Amino acid sequence: MTGIIEADYVIVGAGSAGCVLAARLSENGRYKVVLLEAGGDDRPTKNLSQFASNMMIHIPVGYSSTLKDPKVNWLFTTEPDPGTGGRSHVWPRGKVLGGSSSINAMLYVRGQAADYDGWRQLGCEGWAWDDVLPYFRKAQNQERGACDLHATGGPLNVADMRDAHPISEALIEACDQAGIPRYPDLNGPDQEGVTWYQVTQKNGARCSSAVAYLHPAMKRPNLRVETNALAGRVLFEGKRAVGVEFMQNGVKRTAMARGEVILAGGAINSPQLLQLSGVGAGGLLREHGIEVVHDLPGVGENLQDHYIVAARYRLKSGTVSVNEQSKGGRLAAEAMKYLLFRKGLLTLSAAHVAAFCKSRPDLAGPDIQFHILPATMDLEKLFNEQKMELEGAPGMTIAPCQLRPESRGHIRIKSADPSVYPAIFANYLADPLDQEVIVAGLKWARKIGQQPAIAQYVESEMNPGLEVQTDEQLLEFARQTGSTLYHPVGSCQMGNGPMAVVDAQLRVRGVEGLRVVDASIMPRLISGNTNAPSIMIGEKGADMILAAAKQPVAA
Repeated sequence: MTGIIEADYVIVGAGSAGCVLAARLSENGRYKVVLLEAGGDDRPTKNLSQFASNMMIHIPVGYSSTLKDPKVNWLFTTEPDPGTGGRSHVWPRGKVLGGSSSINAMLYVRGQAADYDGWRQLGCEGWAWDDVLPYFRKAQNQERGACDLHATGGPLNVADMRDAHPISEALIEACDQAGIPRYPDLNGPDQEGVTWYQVTQKNGARCSSAVAYLHPAMKRPNLRVETNALAGRVLFEGKRAVGVEFMQNGVKRTAMARGEVILAGGAINSPQLLQLSGVGAGGLLREHGIEVVHDLPGVGENLQDHYIVAARYRLKSGTVSVNEQSKGGRLAAEAMKYLLFRKGLLTLSAAHVAAFCKSRPDLAGPDIQFHILPATMDLEKLFNEQKMELEGAPGMTIAPCQLRPESRGHIRIKSADPSVYPAIFANYLADPLDQEVIVAGLKWARKIGQQPAIAQYVESEMNPGLEVQTDEQLLEFARQTGSTLYHPVGSCQMGNGPMAVVDAQLRVRGVEGLRVVDASIMPRLISGNTNAPSIMIGEKGADMILAAAKQPVAA
């Protein structure tokens, strides 16, 4: 093992965007690419010590295990959060090839066209809906077939649920009865409506960005993947990034970049690495003894996340929900069904039913998303310990989140040591609008649960509970019981303003040879789950980098 590696491009982070970058930048064979990943290989056959953890990556329902598994998960913890009863929240993030796409719930949601048009209005030229749609399509293999909005032939497989649970079907009908109409494609022209989620699975197995992009590319001689490689800092000559220093198996090593260094560590790791490297708010860096390369105050700011709250219902005895299917003989039968047919409980995501609606009728588009599942979990263990433990009695969950929160948090290093996790201040429910919308979401959840199609199966409302009726009580319930939906973004925001970290080409402002290409560049959180947009960012970022490589160097 040599201490110095040389390449044209050095990528930090093999997550949703990083795997895309590695595959696309090495695709034409002209450029040598090094990909650094702090975690290990995701393939069970490659790492016997992680065999069980890696098996759980590829079996879809295994996310319930990987969500709390430190072998494949950073398991960050936020600072005590004043808006949520002073609680700290566990933020799982993937620490393995594929990153969070290897441990997430596999839901394929792009957001609304207005989200990306809004980015353009904020000064992000080239990021309007018409600009990003080709990259969503480039990434996609839509099993339903191609159309104007969807494509076939891309690396990322997008599939329908392999089983239609009868309680989920009743919940779709209940949404329709409540005023959220059936709509076949939540990634269609209009997001408002209710339907089944689609998932990033292929033949009943997870299709992460590692599976879709990286594994096929790893046989290329011009792509080198270094696992268990914790990046410590970006190396600069003056204000030009020239490489990355990292620790691997106790040895300090260096990857030098002839072209560019690209950070793809996500909304927590990318701003942390910038700060460790001397790019960030000068006062913070000096406080930790870090030499300031460029004073860039927006690094780590503008943090946003979806905050989800669960309304739970006990179903009548004899009603079969996912709870019973996960116990005893029924679980054994489900395991056999998966082994033989790649169907059943083990292909399950965290939600069956997707519903999008408005908190008030005058809005142009939905501002509430529901994750709906015929199952109930122990909420305290889920949110405080990341333990997905299904209850024994039948139940269902209708969980709303606000799609476009106004509250902003931040990420700031606590130490110059890269192994020390940064301080994460989520700042949930700080803005009055966020409070209003989450209360409206809980009211919608109750309305759905009271409709005839599903009420026939319901024994009682478990949470919030009938004693919780006023807006103030509902808000307090949300504060005390909600938590992350695992969608942090925005901490290296793209734009032109004084707090912008990258420009519309994703180049870090004030330095050269350095880009950030991951969810941290989103100026505003999109209206939905963030994996598909992160992969789109990887596709578009790769095109930008390749286009820049063809341009003559200015004299």
